[in-house]
Amino acid sequence: MKQHFTRWLPAMAKTAVATTAIARTAAARTAAASTAIATSPNRRTALTVAGVACLGGLAFGPTAVAAPVTSGPHAGALAAIDLATGKKTGTETVKSGLTTGSDKVPTKADRPDREQLIPHGVEGAQSRIPLDDAQLDNAKAIVKAAKETGVGERGAVIGVATSLQESKLYNLGHLGTYNDHDSEGLFQQRPSSGWGTPDQVTDPDYASKAFFNALKNVGGWHELPLTAAAQTVQVSAFPYAYAQWEEQAADIVQQLW
Repeated sequence: MKQHFTRWLPAMAKTAVATTAIARTAAARTAAASTAIATSPNRRTALTVAGVACLGGLAFGPTAVAAPVTSGPHAGALAAIDLATGKKTGTETVKSGLTTGSDKVPTKADRPDREQLIPHGVEGAQSRIPLDDAQLDNAKAIVKAAKETGVGERGAVIGVATSLQESKLYNLGHLGTYNDHDSEGLFQQRPSSGWGTPDQVTDPDYASKAFFNALKNVGGWHELPLTAAAQTVQVSAFPYAYAQWEEQAADIVQQLW
């Protein structure tokens, strides 16, 4: 299961790409990644990266939630995302398909209210990132799976927040020497730990339902703080890191529900 995969990665799901290289300044550390898309038999795709160095500033430990991320990914990550999506440059700001840059979003009568989404209040400082189309598609898959598995709006928030922490809502394949053991997919689930085959854990629908089915086996998960519920399923080396995404996850679920 996921141990330290908590950094911005130059990754993109469901997109055919050629290899790409990224350079960063020494102060921010240097990272380079060559990417290739591998298509699974069920026509799902997940990114495989031959080498990814730690892109400092988003490796969250138990105390790092006091320093929220509010400005989005660094220039190197933006360049990787732009190249992966076929844009000509890496300087444009990633446009979000959701209005998640604000703490308040428009609501409809049939959308869950904040009490349903965050019944216990948020824990600590909150982080927020812009979302591109691939991330939005993966968020939709998580919300859909939450409905189908019966975990409801609160379960969906826990699922989206967990994926924001684990993969920044990117469907990641094996990352070579920089992989956290054999963790893959939206939730960085490990085939060697019984989560499924590599093709299964990189299928957003399968991975989301596997997460929610495990969540339902956590006694009283509805009453647990988000980070406790997520950690019980994920067994992360950074158990407090999930809490920082609760506000953005709630915004996402409120708009997609």
